[in-house]
This record gives sequence, structure tokens and C-alpha cells, in this order.
Amino acid sequence: MTLSSMVVSRDWQEVSVLECILGGLHIDVSVENEPQRALARLAKSKIDALIVDCDLNGSSQFLRELQSVEKPKTVPLVIMGGPRCSQNLEESGALFAFEKPISVEQAVRTLSAARSMILDGRLRYHRAGLEVPVSVNCKGQKPMDAFLVNLSQGGMQIHSQDPVEAAKALQVSFELPGARSGLKAKAEIAWQDKRGNLGIRFVKLAPRQQRTLQLWLAQQYFAN
Repeated sequence: MTLSSMVVSRDWQEVSVLECILGGLHIDVSVENEPQRALARLAKSKIDALIVDCDLNGSSQFLRELQSVEKPKTVPLVIMGGPRCSQNLEESGALFAFEKPISVEQAVRTLSAARSMILDGRLRYHRAGLEVPVSVNCKGQKPMDAFLVNLSQGGMQIHSQDPVEAAKALQVSFELPGARSGLKAKAEIAWQDKRGNLGIRFVKLAPRQQRTLQLWLAQQYFAN
């Protein structure tokens, strides 16, 4: 899975180093040397990681304007510059920083951490479409049969012809294709509609089963 990044800088020597490092991390790179033009591009497209040169004229204003955006489409933010650059990390809203001239070792470490954060965020909300039977158990009632529609780390969407009482705690059981054992989770209803679709939120899942689910979802994500 290739991610995307934007470098806002005119320091072409440093940009060339970053292009090599980011390429090795399977992150595509686009370069903008005008902060306002970069801001316009960010408003129109999703960029996974933004790297801003604090020594570039207009970068301070750019970072302020970036923080004022209600729903930023870019995470995480990395800044680079002289020694004072990292001192202003909190003010800039950046999550990472490294100094120029770029130390390849430090940059690889920093950008690898940024990449891990991006992927963790994507996998947390990634939903895999899946059609397998689900057993829904509600205390005091017969088990109900349903079909899985999609699945994430935090829950699932199912479809059932049988009505379910939203206030009652549930236990859901299902099999993941290729997994060695079935999964069981204590759950609750997050939403439901009149067509038999239900949003299920996991309340408790054993750590080993949570790990199995995370790995399975990651495999589906990177297979696409």
C-alpha cells in the first residue's frame, strides 16, 4: 500500500534526500515551493503526510492557516529547519520534527514513525466487506442468525430479518475466512434501520481475539 506525501520547500538538496527516504518507505512524494499553492492543493486532495520547511518564507503563515482548517485532510505533520524549528513544535501543530542539514538516520526514524501512525489510523477505521454468517445471542432469547456486511476493529454491520432490542447487551459469534478459530465478542447496537441493517459496536473482545482480528483486517487492507 503506497501512501502519499507533500514536501513544502525550496531547498532542493534536502528535498532530494527526502525523496530517496520516502521512496524507500513506499511513500509517493510531490513537492511545492509556494506555501499558498500547497494550501490550495491540500484543500482539494488527501495527502497522508506533510513535510514543511520552516526556513521557507511564508511557512509560519502556512502552518497557522493549516491549523485553522476545520477538517484537515493531512496527518501527520512533520517540520524541518534549523535548531529553533523543533523548539516551536507545539506552536506549529506538528507531530514530528528534524533539523537541517538532514541526518538520514534521524529522518528515516522520524518518517518511519510517521508512516506507522498513518497506517495505524487507516487500519483502525478500515472496514472489510465480508459475507459470512453471524450468530447473535441476546440474554433470555433464542440465538438469532444474521449475515455480516462489513467488519472493522471496533465493530461490524450485519443484516437480519429478526428484530433486536437495542437496549439489550449482545454476544456475537462469527468465523473469519482463514482464521484458526472463531471470534466471540460482547457487543451493543449502535444503530439500526427498518430494512434489517444493524451497526454493532464491540464492547469486549479477548486480547488474543482482538489481535487475530487486527491481523486479519491488515491482511485484507494490504491485499487491495
